[in-house]
Amino acid sequence: MPSVRRETRRPRSPLLLALLVSCVACQAPPVPASEEEAWDGQDVHVERSEVPPQCPRSARAGDFVRYHYLGAFPGGAQFDSSYDRGSTFNVVLGKGQLIAGMDKALLGMCVNERRFVKIPPHLGYGNEGVAGVVPPNSILHFDVLMVDIWNSEDQVQIQTYYTPENCTRTIQVSDFVRYHYNGTFLDGTLFDSSHNRMRTYDTYVGIGWLIPGMDKGLLGMCVGEKRIITVPPFLAYGEDGDGKEIPGQASLVFDVVLLDLHNPKDTITVEKQYVPESCERQSQVGDFLRYHYNGTLLDGTLFDSSYSRNRTYDTYIGKGYVIAGMDEGLLGVCIGEKRRITIPPHLGYGEEGRGNIPGSAVLVFNIHIIDFHNPSDSVAITTHYKPSNCSVLSKKGDYLKYHYNASLLDGTLLDSTVSLGKTYNIVLGSGQVVLGMDMGLRDMCVGEKRTVIIPPHLGYGEAGVEGEVPGSAVLVFDIELHDLVSGLPEGYMFVWHDEVSPKLFEEIDKDNNGEVLLEEIVVC
Repeated sequence: MPSVRRETRRPRSPLLLALLVSCVACQAPPVPASEEEAWDGQDVHVERSEVPPQCPRSARAGDFVRYHYLGAFPGGAQFDSSYDRGSTFNVVLGKGQLIAGMDKALLGMCVNERRFVKIPPHLGYGNEGVAGVVPPNSILHFDVLMVDIWNSEDQVQIQTYYTPENCTRTIQVSDFVRYHYNGTFLDGTLFDSSHNRMRTYDTYVGIGWLIPGMDKGLLGMCVGEKRIITVPPFLAYGEDGDGKEIPGQASLVFDVVLLDLHNPKDTITVEKQYVPESCERQSQVGDFLRYHYNGTLLDGTLFDSSYSRNRTYDTYIGKGYVIAGMDEGLLGVCIGEKRRITIPPHLGYGEEGRGNIPGSAVLVFNIHIIDFHNPSDSVAITTHYKPSNCSVLSKKGDYLKYHYNASLLDGTLLDSTVSLGKTYNIVLGSGQVVLGMDMGLRDMCVGEKRTVIIPPHLGYGEAGVEGEVPGSAVLVFDIELHDLVSGLPEGYMFVWHDEVSPKLFEEIDKDNNGEVLLEEIVVC
């Protein structure tokens, strides 16, 4: 502010020439009307016209301040204004850089405080004045608005106003983070916001990708934490600002919420939430899995769910059909197991992301394993009961009557003849049931009970049965054989059990052509 800077070695008038330069004008507050109260003119007179409700810091000698002002004579004639130049006046208090009256008047001011100041001549420009601008022995009126205060001894200030209950990890040097922020000056003026861009700010921490103050202010944060980080200008953009929205010597205030955190050295983490007591088999590379999942970001934002589609996700594992982290995280699971798999972006969708998954996002999958099998699997048979007299065993061609309960591997009931009170009847080997059931019913005796587990390639395959059996589902049948009628020996069309008529051939040969055709045979 040339009009109030103290000069000791050269005429003051050159300093005021800049005031005559035409600049883009800012909206300046009006100068309050002169008070009627008596002023003896011996000292600075200060009227605090606007005082903010909170004042965490007031200006002291040695502080660097940025403020706007409007300077006028008692009659109201204006002689200087920072608003006309479109920039604040920046100076260190108490170092003789200002006229004595202004140095004194600014002490104790808060950011956003407004003062109306009267300065007598002997604390202003005295009997010399400033040629062509301030006459000798002039009383000066200043309308001052404090914008910024900082000190060379300041450090980054951190105010945490929300901490999540669960904080298993905090930001360390070299971590990669995704966060939202609002950036303001000390007076509350917004200069930038990731919220307005609807995109997080993504960066490494502690390796110089950020201004030093932000590098320091982010350390120790948890995902979900919210904090206010106040950065002095020498730890921000310094004397020059950023050349755009941020002026030189500006303190910056960042209101930050951390959404995501990982390190390039991270691997997946697996948290087993439920493991069934009986786990006869664990998934391996090459197995085909059916599972449900909820997929979220680290902050809990849901991006996908198989439950919402009412359909499991079905895939091979260890073969590159899914992202690398999921390929690894699904190994070693049991049927019925529930686990949480956390996947860093380099094992997920990387820097680019996909769909509604942002780039560089850590992914969290809550998994429930429904079933799995391997293409090399055959039918598995477990016999629970076999009668002592078990000499007649079922074979191809036999007529069987049996009860069954059919379910999926997770216990979901599909069908039951028991509830209907009627057996299921087939000719074994005639293609009346899926191949796995045909295999599972062989070598049974009447009264025997067994469980038959059928992989999908021996069941209903990838298509399943619409509305009844999911595609690629492993089937479990609990079977009890109730009756067995032996079939024909190999090469026989039928066996005659009644008395044989001496004219049997003629009786069967209805058209008397000397041949017996299949359609001429009536089975009773």
